[in-house]
This record gives sequence, C-alpha cells and structure tokens, in this order.
Amino acid sequence: MKDQITYIKNKIAEIGLEITDRQAEQFFKYYELLAEWNQFMNLTGITEFEEVVQKHFVDSLSIISYLNLEDVDNLIDIGTGAGFPGLPLKIAFPRLKVTLLDSLNKRIRFLDQVIQETCLQDVETIHGRAEDFSKEGVKREIYDICVSRAVANLATLCEYCLPYVKVGGRFVSYKSGEIEEELQNACKSVSILGGETEKCEKFYLPGTDIGRSMVIIQKIKKTPKKYPRKSGLPSRSPLS
Repeated sequence: MKDQITYIKNKIAEIGLEITDRQAEQFFKYYELLAEWNQFMNLTGITEFEEVVQKHFVDSLSIISYLNLEDVDNLIDIGTGAGFPGLPLKIAFPRLKVTLLDSLNKRIRFLDQVIQETCLQDVETIHGRAEDFSKEGVKREIYDICVSRAVANLATLCEYCLPYVKVGGRFVSYKSGEIEEELQNACKSVSILGGETEKCEKFYLPGTDIGRSMVIIQKIKKTPKKYPRKSGLPSRSPLS
C-alpha cells in the first residue's frame, strides 16, 4: 500500500495540493471500496487504480485551481453518483460540511460505506431527486457552493443546482468536451435562476490530453420560488 499512498500524494501534488499520509490512506480506501462495489453495481467505467486517481480524484480536486475553498463552509454535490466530486473534496478539506445527493439508493448505500470506513465527519447523504430538496425550508439557498459532475446539459443543471446556492455563493459545473454552445444555450437559464456566469476555465488533466472545463456561476439574487419546476421538466424542457 505504501507505493499507492505515494502515488496518490504525488498525483494530487501536481495540481498544487499537499495532502497527508492519512488523507492519502482515505483516498486509497475509497478506491478499494469503489473497485469492490463496482463488481456488482455500475458505479464507474474507470476501475484501474492509476486511472481512478487521475480521472476521478485529481479531476474532482481540480476546482482548487480556480476557486478558493478556504472561505467555504458547506458544499452540496448534486447527482453525486459514486461520490465525485464531493467526497474527494471532503477528504482533501476535512473541515468542509458536505452533502451528497443522488437519486439511486444503492449509490447512497455505497457512499455511506465509504464515509464509515474512511471515518469522515460532517458528511450527509440524501437519497432523492434534486427538485425535491431545494424547496423552501428544506435545503434551499443554504450552501456556499453547489458542485455537479453530472452529464446533463448546463441549462438543466442550473435549474437543479442554483436553488441550493445562497446569494453570493457559486454553482460549479464540471464539464468535458466543447462547452461554448452549451454555455450560450444556458444564458437564459442562468439569468432566470439568479445567477451570473463568472468564468469558464479550460484545462487538461495533468499528464493527459483529457480536456476539461470548469464553469463557475455566481448567485447574485434569489431564485424565483417557482423554480425548480416539477420532476422531469428541467431535463425535458430546459430554460434556454
């Protein structure tokens, strides 16, 4: 395991983040559980150790190059799946209060197992749809940051995610491939929902030719109460 711990630390150091041996051990335990559970449920198509470190862990942490997390108290990950990017961010920044939301209960069971076996504190898992938990008095507009590495288009993601973000906070969408048309189509959605596109940063994962984009949207005013619309509408009929 010593070689794997060193590998994890070195790869994460490539994006300018130093982690402890204990944190690297937590990442390795996360990887072991991911590989184990992936044998009987579809969590990820990426299973080789080096690839998981690079394409899941380092990718999840790449936000630190574009956003200062020192002033961030809480964070929600919408459509977290196998826990990316929320769980790597929690391991790397232990003081963060993190909420992980996913619509598939067996993924939540997996995440609960990871949280238990890595001894993480202040992590909440929620089984449900994004539209259902951003209503007034539940989780609406209470988070400094909402992150999502989900595959939905940006206009749809904005309707799912911006209602969770407090005014002054940010929604960060992890994207791959060409993003210009998607950004353009999301302009109306961003504005209606109280956001303003702050920047879109393009980069390559260290040591690869894998292009990524980080779309950062600032919440400048409250989201109108009628959003998000009822289940299914944000994906079937985006605000664009």
